[in-house]
Amino acid sequence: MNSKIRKTIFIWLAVCFSVAAQEMELANTYYKQGEYDKAAEIYKKLSNNKDQARLIHNDYLVTMIKLKDIPSAEKFLKTQIKNNSNLLSYRADLAQLFEISGRTDLANQEYDKLIEEASKTDAYVYELQNFFYKANKIDFAVRLLLTARTKSKDPFKFDTQLARAYLYLDQKDKMLEEVLGFGQRSKNYSYVQATIQDNIKSDKEIDMLEKMLYAKIQAEPNETFNIEILIWHFTQKADYARAFIQARALDRREKLNGFKVFELAGQSFNAKDFKNSSKMYQYIMEEYPDGELYPYARRWLIQSKEELVKTTFPIDNQQIKDLINQYQQMIVDVGINPKTVDALRNMALLNAFYLQDHNKAIEILESAIAGAGNNQKFKDQCKLDLGDIYILKDEPWESTLLYMQVEKSQKEDNLGEIAKLKNAKLQYYTGQFELSKEILDVLKKATTREISNDAMQLSLLIQDNTGLDTSEVAMADFSKIDLLIFQNRYEESVVKLNELFKQYKSHSLADEILWLKANTLLKINRIDEAVADLKSILENYKYDILADDALFTLAKITEENIKDKEKAMEYYRQLLKDYPGSIYGAQSRIRFRELRGDIVN
Repeated sequence: MNSKIRKTIFIWLAVCFSVAAQEMELANTYYKQGEYDKAAEIYKKLSNNKDQARLIHNDYLVTMIKLKDIPSAEKFLKTQIKNNSNLLSYRADLAQLFEISGRTDLANQEYDKLIEEASKTDAYVYELQNFFYKANKIDFAVRLLLTARTKSKDPFKFDTQLARAYLYLDQKDKMLEEVLGFGQRSKNYSYVQATIQDNIKSDKEIDMLEKMLYAKIQAEPNETFNIEILIWHFTQKADYARAFIQARALDRREKLNGFKVFELAGQSFNAKDFKNSSKMYQYIMEEYPDGELYPYARRWLIQSKEELVKTTFPIDNQQIKDLINQYQQMIVDVGINPKTVDALRNMALLNAFYLQDHNKAIEILESAIAGAGNNQKFKDQCKLDLGDIYILKDEPWESTLLYMQVEKSQKEDNLGEIAKLKNAKLQYYTGQFELSKEILDVLKKATTREISNDAMQLSLLIQDNTGLDTSEVAMADFSKIDLLIFQNRYEESVVKLNELFKQYKSHSLADEILWLKANTLLKINRIDEAVADLKSILENYKYDILADDALFTLAKITEENIKDKEKAMEYYRQLLKDYPGSIYGAQSRIRFRELRGDIVN
């Protein structure tokens, strides 16, 4: 064949392809517009070419079904099956056509044949599975996968595929069996955790998960995977008491020398569950008195106890003195070095904020700075503490200078942002609202969420309550009282807050005044008055931002101080119902269930 003929053939083929492409595009346009009769006419012509038939297969089939032209659809599919014998999905389309046209028995026979045939080859399993998903026949997909599993003689084959199918069928017990089995065999913690986090939500599902994990742990006591998942699950619920039980069992069984418990204790401490972090650090000290974690557990145990004392009202000064003695004894035993300067810092803060011995606190902090070696970050943290102490001493200019030094020294670090936030609060305390807000607005973009949130809240408080002359005066009075509270002058603060509320009962600050007063009253053990203020927030400011804070605090007081179990449960239930997006939701659910007595260790 000479080049001229070849060129002519090439041109002719190109023209044919171009025409076919234009016709296909026109048919697709008709299809999308719902003009199925026009689309069918062009599709029928294109279907005479095997390659083009594959391209138009789905749209042409839908078109004929829309037109109720079942005979033409069946003829088209049989031709497709003949021309593409390696594609099971075309046979599946025919089975579905039988079903659509009322020939259910014939359709089921064909589905059975397809499942039987596909189950012998993995590639066919995946092809037919995809068809069943598109056809919303998930139960058929399960049959296919189970049949293929049986034929393979591998009892775990297609586990993740089955998990997905069971999820679609809302058979979450079976889904979990497959997911946990796969996770255990592959040690794929992240897959199991992500699946649980995304799909196990309701109390009923959570109970099912826990029972399943407990059963697996009992059945396979030497397998650690399910214990690890159960510990993780409890931490996700902030249920550190039950997480500790499992971590302790794992520690003893696997001879982990306390490392797993120590890790969990840190999580508990960061979650402000100091009661359980104390228990964990105590366990490590008792079980491993000669272990490498002992000195760290000792320090963190004292710190956990400190946080418990500081968050249990009224604060007991004798307990504060006991904590200082424990820190002092630890320093006597170990000496002042870079590992113990944190204890010195804690001692200083206890002296300053709770015993009001400011000069002693400054002296201890200077010792901590001297013992910190080259740890500039720690030294700057102590400078921030010194700044706070000078606020307690009513020497704000000294505080500002210290905060600015740290801000400059740690400008690339989160500590620099903390220094900036402290400076913004100092300007707020002293009535420099515009300057404070300028700093806070920069900090809204802070690298840590906690600093960003604090800046946002204080900025909004200033913004919402300044601008008008009367608002400026109210805000100035409020910030001065806030400073008194920072200085631990609680009795004086309560008197002034009462006066402020009487004066500004209808002001936008009213709920903030009540909230600040309630928390201050708790610190001096005036429980009944605090409860009255919290109830006032709920009755009169139910839709304001502090309502869920007030309700959770009221529930905790009712549980822990008033000891009214039923009433506390009622408050926790109310919070879950009225404020479903509250940050207190997880804790409220745990506390409710504990009070109800349905938590099994």
